[in-house]
Amino acid sequence: MITDLLATKRDAAELSGEEIRSLIEGFVRGDVADYQMSAFAMAVRINGMTDAETSALTAAMVDSGDCFDRLTDRPRLDKHSTGGVGDKISLILAPLLAAAGAEVPMISGRGLGHTGGTLDKLESIPGFQIDLSAARRNEVLKQVGACIVGADASIAPGDRRLYALRDVTATIDSIPLITASILSKKLAATLDALLIDVKVGRGAFMTSVEQAESLARSLIRVGTDSGLPTAAILSDMNQPLGRSIGNANEVNESLDVLDGGGPDEVRELTLASAEILLVQGGLATDVDQARSVLTRLLDDGSAMEKFQQMVHAQGGRLPERLALADAHVITAPESGTIAQIDAIELARIVAVMGGGRQKVDDVIDATVGLDVHGRVGSRVETGQPIATLYQDGEPDVRYIQRVHEAIVIRQQQVEKRPLLIRRYPFE
Repeated sequence: MITDLLATKRDAAELSGEEIRSLIEGFVRGDVADYQMSAFAMAVRINGMTDAETSALTAAMVDSGDCFDRLTDRPRLDKHSTGGVGDKISLILAPLLAAAGAEVPMISGRGLGHTGGTLDKLESIPGFQIDLSAARRNEVLKQVGACIVGADASIAPGDRRLYALRDVTATIDSIPLITASILSKKLAATLDALLIDVKVGRGAFMTSVEQAESLARSLIRVGTDSGLPTAAILSDMNQPLGRSIGNANEVNESLDVLDGGGPDEVRELTLASAEILLVQGGLATDVDQARSVLTRLLDDGSAMEKFQQMVHAQGGRLPERLALADAHVITAPESGTIAQIDAIELARIVAVMGGGRQKVDDVIDATVGLDVHGRVGSRVETGQPIATLYQDGEPDVRYIQRVHEAIVIRQQQVEKRPLLIRRYPFE
């Protein structure tokens, strides 16, 4: 009985794989009530799960729905980020890997709260479709080598229903539940290799290196146990990734990187992620060879061509640059060094302006956003631009004040923050 399973987990005892499978199957059929599954999620949040339990939960979620077909023999690679401010790496990485000979069936999500969603960014491109039929998705993958779509109701429906409950029961931050949620969708995509980018810092869900490493280790263990070679990196999210925050704004910055330019940190994290995947997928013998190939594909326009093909195949019309709201420059009130850039506060400003959502059904204004002109450790002079606010009409003075509070300038020298904190394998 379901009450016996709940009591077992309530008492911090281990469930068998068969018990976990029957729980998920009953939940998807409707035999297990939402309040019972909420109780299970809370018991897991409090007592945790063993790796065996987490693997069983992941497998049951995968088997609750459909898996992607395989129509080519190209290595199927993907990356997942735990979410951060200004994180537009997926938009660059998918076409770059496709240009290198991989197949990238990327299942992405929307933004909620302070983290931006890859699907929202792509939908700022006129006509871009994130909901593709299985047949059309397979066709895009075969022809282009990459597609970025949302998870439809047929992919891991057990996870979809459980996630909706976790969102309203304060159980989002459970490492076993996060692990099963991420991996169930990636396993449903029938990948050959996966890289997890675990964000660390004030602008991320994992605020400490210890928390982030616990999640990364869980994902690596369970992914590998499930037959999916999984690696991880930990990257800094105590300041925005790159210059741009916002939807159309971040697409434009992605185009800059695909053109061979863009902010150094965005290009570097893209290359660092892609080179690991190329080695995992057998498309390079080592990271040095992979870096050489990937650098060439970014600089010679091959990755940009793949992005354009993907956009066209998914119904989009890609102009040279996407239109933004009116630009308002914000200048430094004093000279000094940027000591802090509060990523989460800047993201909240963009969200309040309409660039994010507080509720799932909120409508997004893709044209609003922010540019940050500097990184922690950068020297600025009085009157020098430190940010640009994109908002139509007269700028809201409250937002300008909040930007000044988020970008802290000090007189003393401040060390620049490292972008990459850890790489797999963890030593």
